[in-house]
Amino acid sequence: MCGIAGIIGHRRVNSDAVEHMNLLQEHRGPDDSGLWKSADGKVVFGHQRLSIIDTSSAGHQPMEAGSHVITFNGEIYNYLEIGAELKAEGVELSSSSDTEVLLKAYQTWGEDVLDKLNGMFAFAIYDANRHRLFCARDRFGEKPLLFHSSNDCFAFASEYKALLALRNVDSDYDQERILRFLYHPTRGLDDDIQTVFNDIKQLPPGHCLSLDCNSLEYQIQRYWDIEPDNDFAALSEQDAQTHFRELFEDAIKLRMRSDVPLGSCLSGGLDSSSIVCIARDLRGADNPYDVFTGRFPNSEADEWPWAEKVINHSQTTSHVTEPSAENFQAELADFMWHNELPVGSTSQYAQWCVFRLAKEAGITVLLDGQGGDELLGGYEQFFEKYLASLASDVSSERRKIEQRYPLGLLTKSQATKNSLPQGLRHFLAGLTGKGSDFSFGLTKSYAAKLFASLPPPPTGARSFHPLAGALYQEMLYTHLPVLMRYGDRNSMAHSREVRLPFCDHRLAEFTFSLPPEYLMGGAETKRLLRGAMKGILPEPVRTRWNKQGFVPPQSDWFKNSLGDHAREIINGSTFERSGVWRKGWWIGVLNRFQAGENHLASMLWRPVIEEAWITHFHGRINSGEKIAIFEGPA
Repeated sequence: MCGIAGIIGHRRVNSDAVEHMNLLQEHRGPDDSGLWKSADGKVVFGHQRLSIIDTSSAGHQPMEAGSHVITFNGEIYNYLEIGAELKAEGVELSSSSDTEVLLKAYQTWGEDVLDKLNGMFAFAIYDANRHRLFCARDRFGEKPLLFHSSNDCFAFASEYKALLALRNVDSDYDQERILRFLYHPTRGLDDDIQTVFNDIKQLPPGHCLSLDCNSLEYQIQRYWDIEPDNDFAALSEQDAQTHFRELFEDAIKLRMRSDVPLGSCLSGGLDSSSIVCIARDLRGADNPYDVFTGRFPNSEADEWPWAEKVINHSQTTSHVTEPSAENFQAELADFMWHNELPVGSTSQYAQWCVFRLAKEAGITVLLDGQGGDELLGGYEQFFEKYLASLASDVSSERRKIEQRYPLGLLTKSQATKNSLPQGLRHFLAGLTGKGSDFSFGLTKSYAAKLFASLPPPPTGARSFHPLAGALYQEMLYTHLPVLMRYGDRNSMAHSREVRLPFCDHRLAEFTFSLPPEYLMGGAETKRLLRGAMKGILPEPVRTRWNKQGFVPPQSDWFKNSLGDHAREIINGSTFERSGVWRKGWWIGVLNRFQAGENHLASMLWRPVIEEAWITHFHGRINSGEKIAIFEGPA
């Protein structure tokens, strides 16, 4: 896992600019750093290395081979198999590094190499003979690739801060995108090519980019999408569960390849518990295996009893951290600097603490369960889409869902309320001081802008049944991309690598080929995984129906100093003067929360995190050093 950077220009690039980009991303790869410059000085690559595979100097980057040079962030999990294929074609490999395998595979097969890769990656390859740059990002977007393009340069990096340090890259941002995220924390910041910063774009997941280094014109195209295979739809449910388990075990096995210590995150939920139990079996009883858990003692948010069942069952070595509101406030500046954008809740700080715990224990690589909910139907709100996907009578399934998940389906009163015109709902909220929709806290003009800017569903979802269409959106456009950013930034802040077995493209291609009953039938979230894990997971964990996200007791945190901080922000002189906020409604939220409406803690989080981002990231960026992109005078 690493940090990558580079600048391509019409004239000689200032190497110090790329070196400065490296330094700003040093936390991503503190083990080694490198700089490469083309003969004409118009292309400069930078790299910060976290050594995972072949930790020797043979894996140093940027790496050259003939007329090609690469800077690469991530891991190619099937690099051994690809390496064997290369050797069979007569290609010589001088190291055991997956970077060399990737570079020489590109030299051998060109862009078709992307079809062979099973991994998480963001890389740039410069072809000196063709004066061309080729970049690609992994299928699910686990690793970031951000870029700035202008008439005289093309610059790329792993993090915003590296690009924003360049003199030609402005830090102006789109306020409406920020509000869209605060309204619905899975929208606005990671769902298309344009980022929240006007001067910065991102390469979307499953896409590649080709740049003509002479004209600096680029083209972006998708190289992968989820394509269902109708042959799988004919499988019996038992055979589907067996095949899924085989694929899942192989996805975990591939992600356990490491030349440095490896362990797992463990929340106590179904996804991370499944990974721990399989990984423990693959590791072997004679070898230790470390797991890392965040606890919230004396709180309903504490999942320790479930995590402990898995720890005892798998005989793993347990490490525990206890995030607190006090520590969160003390670390807020550093947390926001590394996260770079607002985050959706205090759970992202809890994740930050788990990765720091792994660093303290000397475990560099961690497996994690991210992606299971979006792949397999892990949220109650998917039941509406599941029922809409059934061809037969749904009354029996509806009764089962209502019995097990009474909040899983919309009530008539909720449907009626949601059908009211947004302008009327906004007016009534101001009149009564009630409601918990974030848009009620915006002025009328900003609320209107918010709803006018909400994007339509991605067109790719139309080829699926309603449940698969909802999962497709969650995986590739909305929820999972946001979670990927959190996982990348929080792990890299502590120089840890996180690997996600559920984000193996083979699992997605298989799962999306199955009937909806196999995914959520019988009022079972993640029915496919539950069936596949029978006899592997402790039975109480496998048949646990309630879902508890990895979320600190946020309402308790706001009843103390964090609530005081929220009141200071809302009562501050800049809050109302900004023209964005409806101050009276927010004061009402504070009062209602103090009166016992604990669910409003998530609402109070929104102004707190926005103010923290403006102060600790955007403000720090604007006060930092800006460095020239080119050598000599403009």
